[in-house]
Amino acid sequence: MVEVIPVAFAGYAAVFDVVDRAGDVVRRGAFADARVVPLLWQHRGGAVGSLSVVMEDARGLRVEGVVADPELARLVRGGAVAGLSVGYRALRVRQGVRRELLSVELVEVSLVAVPMQALARVEVVDIVA
Repeated sequence: MVEVIPVAFAGYAAVFDVVDRAGDVVRRGAFADARVVPLLWQHRGGAVGSLSVVMEDARGLRVEGVVADPELARLVRGGAVAGLSVGYRALRVRQGVRRELLSVELVEVSLVAVPMQALARVEVVDIVA
């Protein structure tokens, strides 16, 4: 029998003022009303763990949580999966050269193989005792 070891993590699911691969830019305050949402894998399926912290700080949308899915926990622990991404509904945008996201409804946070924002990453990994 293989022991299942959940992994705790922290990182940024979105970083402010950084152009993502789609050309969008998230601005400070966009996640002001964010609350704890499901943690998914690649924006699909059921929850693969849980989030305990979802908050905007000076850098971006900081999240902390636990990956409970055994295979995904192993990949996060080993550094093979380190991307984070957000699923959202845009509530207020400003269209210019770039689409600026000024206010969004956060729907989910996902661990992803390739994040839309290069800086949206898991930064801290710890074994849950």
